[in-house]
Amino acid sequence: MSAKVVVLGGGVAGMSAAQELAERGFEVAVYEMRRLPGGKARSMPVPGSGTEGRKDLPGEHGFRFFPRFYKHIVDTMERIPYGDNEQGVAGNLVEGTRLGLARVDGPPVEFLTEFPHSIEDVKDAFKSLFDNNLGLTDEEIRLYMERIWQVMTSSDDRRQQQYQNIPWWSFINADEQSAQFRRVFAGMTRILVAAKAREANTSTVGAVGAQIMLDMVVPGGSADRLLDGPTNEVWLHPWLEYLQSLGVDYHLEAKVERIHCENGVISGATITENGQTCEVQGDYYVAAFPVEVMAQFVTDEMLHADPTLDGIRQLAEDVDWMNGIQFYLKRDVPIIHGHMIYMDSPWALTSVSQKQFWPDFDLADYGDGMVQGVLSVDISDWEAPGVLFGKPAKRCTREEVMQEVWTQLKQSLNVNGAVVLEDDNVHSWFLDEDVHLPNPDGVAVNLEPLLVNKVYTWNLRPQAYTAIPNLFLASDYVKTNTDLATMEGANEAARRAVNAIIERSGLDVHKCKVWEMYQFPLLTPYRIHDESRFKKGLPWDGKIFTPIG
Repeated sequence: MSAKVVVLGGGVAGMSAAQELAERGFEVAVYEMRRLPGGKARSMPVPGSGTEGRKDLPGEHGFRFFPRFYKHIVDTMERIPYGDNEQGVAGNLVEGTRLGLARVDGPPVEFLTEFPHSIEDVKDAFKSLFDNNLGLTDEEIRLYMERIWQVMTSSDDRRQQQYQNIPWWSFINADEQSAQFRRVFAGMTRILVAAKAREANTSTVGAVGAQIMLDMVVPGGSADRLLDGPTNEVWLHPWLEYLQSLGVDYHLEAKVERIHCENGVISGATITENGQTCEVQGDYYVAAFPVEVMAQFVTDEMLHADPTLDGIRQLAEDVDWMNGIQFYLKRDVPIIHGHMIYMDSPWALTSVSQKQFWPDFDLADYGDGMVQGVLSVDISDWEAPGVLFGKPAKRCTREEVMQEVWTQLKQSLNVNGAVVLEDDNVHSWFLDEDVHLPNPDGVAVNLEPLLVNKVYTWNLRPQAYTAIPNLFLASDYVKTNTDLATMEGANEAARRAVNAIIERSGLDVHKCKVWEMYQFPLLTPYRIHDESRFKKGLPWDGKIFTPIG
């Protein structure tokens, strides 16, 4: 008889764990609180928008960005069947060929790709990314590239033990640079999922930023990939169907009330489903909640069994907001073939024009049939005052959020006489249902915030296994090679949890593959040299390793 695993939470981490377990013969039950699978990755149909038999308009929770360096989640997607796709739902990923920086004082700047042939070419290619009418001096570009180069050529030990505790803002000496330098390079961190340059650590921002930049200058497409349809339809619903075909007992609208820990082991979980409360048991338990949710389930009994779990409570204070608002357009406006970063927007906006990537989906089949374009916008700063009402997003009504975002978009796109966005082109809009904005004296609530990799938090992050022998953690706050709160990090954490279960169970099944990340193979000699220097307590010097003899 196979071991039973109870997976608590059905987002990307929970679904990833369920797939890996079920494919290896485990009995799996998943309990997800929402009516839809996928957590932060899900689409959110606009309630009541579909008329005369049409589907509700699709709305996305947040960022739809699959960088080329993602390996774990793409490998999982390749095993999810989708029609005749040889690569499963991974075949639904399409390239975005541009990445743009929109600004209020000129037309957007587009980043293109080119092919480097040597180490010096890599440096020159990186430089060319920013030598693009952004108003930066050669010295400023050189400084930024030197800092990126330093992270790329540093050893893993230096990154984890030193750079994890240095803010990216300090590492690039931003306070000593020009306002234009801060404007451009602070804005660039927004592509890294709500990362704030003043608070995020250098190891995360530097390594991920360097990898994205490298992907932009090597052959085979850009660094930006997106799904070719609404997320639920081209990924999450097929995923749920595949899990169920494997025998996974997947429960929607099933809320976890409590996790019971007795005598140092998990004895069960209390679930409320269809108005009924029951206890569920298994041989092993995978907690696949976001960090702020998991913190609520950490009991004194758990801490007695594993004191390191207290770090989860501390990490829960390091979450931030990054949520989406959709503008449904009467006429499609493909602003750029990829993501646009609005570097002057107080609310740190990014956007993507969806329809150009959805060739097989007729928007006339949604809503009232009159929508021809979908502009998906993410808001990453909910605390800065806006330009229209002078209030942060958290203090605005939903209507005010919409008006403020639309105004900030127009300020960055309708410049130098260009008219990209027109008020009369807006059919309707929809703000992420996870955002609950306050009454005049209330408190705003976000049901799906994101973890920000701040300085001095690496040691707070737990492993996927715990000292409680039947409790495992699968979420983007777990220590991973990905080191970023993304679906890639969540998937890698799930793989690590499953591997730990395999070890604990003693079953003779193959483990999940876990990839190294941000290794930059061409730079291995530099990193070997720095590894030796770090062990000796010496600073990075950027020289190449030279063998003796």
